[in-house]
Amino acid sequence: MAETITLEIITPDGVKLSEEVSELTAPSVEGEFGVLPGHRPLLAALKTGIVSYRKPDEKEVDRVGVGPGFAEVIDDKAVLLTDRFTTKSAVDPVRARLELKEADEALAAFDGDPQGPEFGALVSRERWAATELELYGDPPPPTVHTVQEFAAVAAVSYSEDQADDGGAEAPR
Repeated sequence: MAETITLEIITPDGVKLSEEVSELTAPSVEGEFGVLPGHRPLLAALKTGIVSYRKPDEKEVDRVGVGPGFAEVIDDKAVLLTDRFTTKSAVDPVRARLELKEADEALAAFDGDPQGPEFGALVSRERWAATELELYGDPPPPTVHTVQEFAAVAAVSYSEDQADDGGAEAPR
């Protein structure tokens, strides 16, 4: 059995992280999951949050922020496909605090459908800013909204499809 896992985090811009690690933890829509060498095959939907990992023979845990996406673990290789990625050194805490404040204000003033894509986009903004602050070490207040990120993405896709087909009603 291998003693390490190859961890790759890939965004539309390319490979953002490629490391040999002894363990990792990632945020899924069903809760956090951990991976050790020899892990059984796994396919999971990721949510915005922190991925932590430990390199072999090191006590320190490294952490990065990721957006929603997918994770596949097979044959001691973990590939995380996501639309967002950041490291602690790339976080500007002042900008992240401002983004969190603006997203919170927009959510407080929002009077549309809480199941709609506009609400989902605002929550996604809020969650990303909160993740950046947590990664930086300056956690946001515990008032961050929750929404199923994949439901928001699906709603945006569906509303675009609906416009293309003359506004047919969604199947229920």
